[in-house]
Amino acid sequence: MELKEYQKKTLEQVKRYLEELAKFKAKNEKTIAIDPELSINYPLKAWEKVVGTSYQSKKNGLAEELPNFYLKIPTAGGKTLLACHTIDLINRTYLKKQTGIVLWVVPTTQIYRQTLISLKNREHSYRQVLDISSGGRTIILEKMDRFAKLDVAENLVVMLLMLPSASRQNKEVLKVFKDSGGFGEFFPSEDDRVGNENLLKEFPNLDCFGDVNGFYGRVVKTSLGNTLRVLKPIIIIDEGHKAYSEIAQKTIRNFNPSIIVELSATPPEMSNKLVTISGQELNREEMIKLDLHIINKASPDWKDAMLSAVEKRAFLEKRAEEYEANTGEHIRPICLIQAERTGKEQRGTKYIHAEDVKEYLVKQCGISEEEIAIKSSEKDDIEGIDLLSKDCPIRYIITKQALQEGWDCAFAYLLTILTNPSSQLSITQLVGRILRQPKARKTKVKELDESYVFCFRPKATELLENVRKGFGDEGLGDLAGRISVDEGDTDSIRATKERIVGYREKFKKFEGNVYLPKFVIQESGSWRDVNYEMDILSRIDWNKVNLEALNDISLSELRPQEQEVVVGLSEDVKELIKEKGRLSKEGGLEIDKVFITRQILDIIPNPWVAYDIGKKVIDMFLARYDEKTVTYNFVFIIEELRKLLEKEKDRLAEQVFRELIDRKVLCFFLLYSKGGYRLPSNIRVKSNSKALVRSDNSAIQRSLFSFVPEEELNEMEKSIAIYLDEQEKLLWWYRNLSRQDYYVQGWKKHKIYPDFVFTDINNKVQNDYDKVYIVETKGLHLKNEDTDYKKNIFTFCNKLGRQKDWRELNLEFAKKRIEFQVIFEDEWKKKINEIFGV
Repeated sequence: MELKEYQKKTLEQVKRYLEELAKFKAKNEKTIAIDPELSINYPLKAWEKVVGTSYQSKKNGLAEELPNFYLKIPTAGGKTLLACHTIDLINRTYLKKQTGIVLWVVPTTQIYRQTLISLKNREHSYRQVLDISSGGRTIILEKMDRFAKLDVAENLVVMLLMLPSASRQNKEVLKVFKDSGGFGEFFPSEDDRVGNENLLKEFPNLDCFGDVNGFYGRVVKTSLGNTLRVLKPIIIIDEGHKAYSEIAQKTIRNFNPSIIVELSATPPEMSNKLVTISGQELNREEMIKLDLHIINKASPDWKDAMLSAVEKRAFLEKRAEEYEANTGEHIRPICLIQAERTGKEQRGTKYIHAEDVKEYLVKQCGISEEEIAIKSSEKDDIEGIDLLSKDCPIRYIITKQALQEGWDCAFAYLLTILTNPSSQLSITQLVGRILRQPKARKTKVKELDESYVFCFRPKATELLENVRKGFGDEGLGDLAGRISVDEGDTDSIRATKERIVGYREKFKKFEGNVYLPKFVIQESGSWRDVNYEMDILSRIDWNKVNLEALNDISLSELRPQEQEVVVGLSEDVKELIKEKGRLSKEGGLEIDKVFITRQILDIIPNPWVAYDIGKKVIDMFLARYDEKTVTYNFVFIIEELRKLLEKEKDRLAEQVFRELIDRKVLCFFLLYSKGGYRLPSNIRVKSNSKALVRSDNSAIQRSLFSFVPEEELNEMEKSIAIYLDEQEKLLWWYRNLSRQDYYVQGWKKHKIYPDFVFTDINNKVQNDYDKVYIVETKGLHLKNEDTDYKKNIFTFCNKLGRQKDWRELNLEFAKKRIEFQVIFEDEWKKKINEIFGV
């Protein structure tokens, strides 16, 4: 991942301090070797030279000088990524090693889970930084995991610990300090009295049994806490300001750390801030969604504020769909909703309950239940769900306080506050949850680069102050001027409600009688829509995967170029060249069959098959190259394997699909009762929607429905719709809505939602049609493999359609034909002219 300028600046400052720290420490070690009384405060000396501000000195549990500093990084600034790079710099610049142990302390369960998942994922940027730092030898552990001396000697071991776990006042987590017996090899045996005493002289703060005058003397406990003290870990403290109780500070320092790095958007006043990043710097680097718009509804009814948020989210999704069509990048705007109560027994009181909000969204706003999640201490509908996945349906998350700390999702655009103005619940911490920009890059679509807060009844001045405080708590105080308040009212809310639109009067005869064919599968005597995972992917015979193309791939004796880029992210040119050489000599990632298996599991869902294929590929390359060369190219081999497997998956899926068609297990049906699709009898449009009109500003005349909202079409689609409406030989046309209306499920995972359905005029029968056209439109920049696939699917549909006599299936479609087409931006007018013989 390429670093932002402020992130490079942060790491350059960290490196400067660590370089000076290493120099002064080396001088101090030479000095105390001559006379211990001449020892200097070397962290202070390095600080004075690099930073120049006052420095708060600290000592670890051994009374040694303890280097410690803060990185003040605002919310959404990438604190965790910077922490991983800082670990690399500490090891290389200060401790002069690649291995050892890191104790990573976090304050909440939410942050713990997110950090653990990211660090364990070898494809995540955090883990990749650590793997490059350690030469591919990284181990991620939790508190109850065991590790050996060899693990620490040969690997970079990162152990996650919850902040309460680092406090000896918490009885539940005293297991860290108990004599667990699992770390015996780090300590002398019980009967080695001399060994135990010598260790206690070196580390006087170790917990032990017995006393110096006892028969066995003092025996050091073989606990995790003592093991950490002996290993003198690097300590990373996430949200460091939460660790500032005296007990917590003392507990952490008593682990005998070699250095402490704390991360926070709001460090305590008296702390060693090595780097301070402003909100303006994040904004310049496109990391956050600004401006923040606060819509303050004057209505006393919370449902009006909720409805406004629903409408805004739907509007944002339309913009997001247009953005995805133009760029291929998926964004699904999510609305966070703060209710007053979430507990099972708390519903039915005067407070707004999460279930009341959900019921309103489902019954009155028409939101599907699968799009709504509740996140509370009792119920967690988003646990284990990847909210950024294209397949995730969640668009609303209702909570009380569960998302205030550590929760992170860049798709969160809206915050709806349904708490009573007199309530003690604060919106302060929730504001930060909607600020992170997807992919840390502006979309250039104004609405998708900003964030929104909806509320009702609070006084504007108090509301603004609360949000400004929220910005300050997120380290974004300098951006408080980018907040705007819109004082809404109930009249404007009512004006934006939906209305039902039916067929045009002259097309009423077609209502409920327009059918479109779909691929369906027979099951238990009935028919259902084909499901990609269940019906296609599960039937793929992975033994038929052809790996021969990998034999044409040549391996380089050099390291892959991407590794060089990553290493050089925070270094100058000279250091970059030097660093490449050092890592290259150490060989990088080892050949690991389990590792390669993990990298292809998202393509091949069966781990045993994935393992066999991974092993076969490794053996293929080892038969042609020596182990060292294969090791150097291991990541490259995985990338090429993934590309090949994606193609093979699609090839085999197509075979499965066509075989199911041939066996008549999978059918292409028009009849509604057998799985076909019937166009809706009415559509919902916003009352304040602007109607689509012709180029001369006259009303459109041939749309199937009497009203077409202009906002549902992008510029190219508007041009096509208007041109269709002007065709004398066209009977009617319909704008098919993505993710809502008619789709075709082929042999690839993603459904195809055509843009238009239209018909010609049957010259023999008045007010009727002969042929239905189903059309997908594509911009020139979207011509790619996906487009080729859609064309193949449509060609296949046309072939199957020509083999059908629709009269056998549906009387309304007697003598009617259906044709599928993909039309590009540079040819749409020509294609339409050909269809209508213009």
